[in-house]
Amino acid sequence: MRHLCMPQGLPAEDVPRLEALICGARRVRRGEALYRSGDRFDNLYAVRTGSLKTMIVHRDGREQITGLRLAGEALGLDGIATDVHAFSAVALEDSSICTLPYGALKRLCREVGTMQDRLHRLLGDQFNQEASQMMVLGSLSAEERVAAFLLDVSERNWERGYSHAEFHLRMSREDMGSYLGITLETVSRILSRFQKRNLIDARGKLIRIVDIDGLKDL
Repeated sequence: MRHLCMPQGLPAEDVPRLEALICGARRVRRGEALYRSGDRFDNLYAVRTGSLKTMIVHRDGREQITGLRLAGEALGLDGIATDVHAFSAVALEDSSICTLPYGALKRLCREVGTMQDRLHRLLGDQFNQEASQMMVLGSLSAEERVAAFLLDVSERNWERGYSHAEFHLRMSREDMGSYLGITLETVSRILSRFQKRNLIDARGKLIRIVDIDGLKDL
């Protein structure tokens, strides 16, 4: 997790101070919530292995998926503003999570400027992701939304040293539809269309991107 928790330029003498803050890995089983909307905010989290979805639950019980968090990515930033979590985070598969107590992290940030810079970048990254998602929902067709989502997951895997062309997408087709603002049937139909056009090879949750340039051209 050093690329996430330990910014470049952190003096060697400060590394043990940061390591001392990170609690041991916590196991979160598939379907279990790491935290729920309205829970008190005390910690930031980093996905060590596995994946989680973030979501809100409407008054009528409908779930709205707001994000997908993969290995190496941060969770919990939604609680900073009000000291309670705005979203829920639920494991899509058995996952391992690192915990960073926010109060102790803030104190370290005041003493180590590179840590504060890294925290600001994490906040900025989340803002950019949310703005990008709003653009996807507001301006792209259903087919373009699915293509953009697959390309986004591909790029995020590549940035973390995994294959950009083949990955297990633990998010269900129904969750994809919720996240992209389209129906389950539309997601399934578009994925089948992509497969017939030899853009992807989808076998259950295993996605292989056959023609990445073709997806980008949609």
